Amino acid sequence: QVRLVESGGGLVQPGGSLRLSCAASGIIFSLYTMGWYRQAPGKQRELVASITSSGNTYYLDSVKGRFTISRDNAKNTVDLQMNSLKPEDTAVYYCNAAQFVRNYWGQGTQVTVSS
Repeated sequence: QVRLVESGGGLVQPGGSLRLSCAASGIIFSLYTMGWYRQAPGKQRELVASITSSGNTYYLDSVKGRFTISRDNAKNTVDLQMNSLKPEDTAVYYCNAAQFVRNYWGQGTQVTVSS
C-alpha cells in the first residue's frame, strides 16, 4: 500500500518560514520524481516544485529563490523549505510521487500566510 504523509503546515505571518515534509512508504522511493503541488480556493492545482530521482529540480516562477525542495532517499522523505512567505502562498499543499504511469498523492497540508 502506497502512503504519502505530509506534515509541517500551519499559520505563519508574511515573511515567515515553514518547512513541509512528506514521508513515503510502499514505493521504491529513489526511483520516483517527487513533487509538491498546491491548490488555493477556487484555483487549479499547480506544481510548486519537483525533484527527480537524479536530483534535478524544478520551481514555479513565483517561488524561485524562496522555496527549496530536497529529498533524502535513505529516509524516503521529501521536504519543501519555504521562506519569505507571502499571502498568495496560502493553499493546501500536496505531496506527489510520479514514475511513468504511476502517480500517487498525499492527503494535503494547509499553509496559511496571514497577519
